[in-house]
Amino acid sequence: MGAIDSTHILANVLVEIQGKFRGQKEETTQNDLAAITFDLKFIYVLVRWEGSAHDSQVLGDTLSRPSGLKIQEGIN
Repeated sequence: MGAIDSTHILANVLVEIQGKFRGQKEETTQNDLAAITFDLKFIYVLVRWEGSAHDSQVLGDTLSRPSGLKIQEGIN
């Protein structure tokens, strides 16, 4: 694995749920996570979390999914 990061992407959501999707800058966003190789090829993308979700919550979800991101043994 080369790098892992999450980013906020602007999202249009229903008025009733906009509160959960408000990021730090008051915009409605989605908190998405991506992992890439050293060759800059995507190996995992998770797109689903509301903007108010903390990065650690998104990472925890990614690692706990049966088909989620797997980190090889011996990699620190």
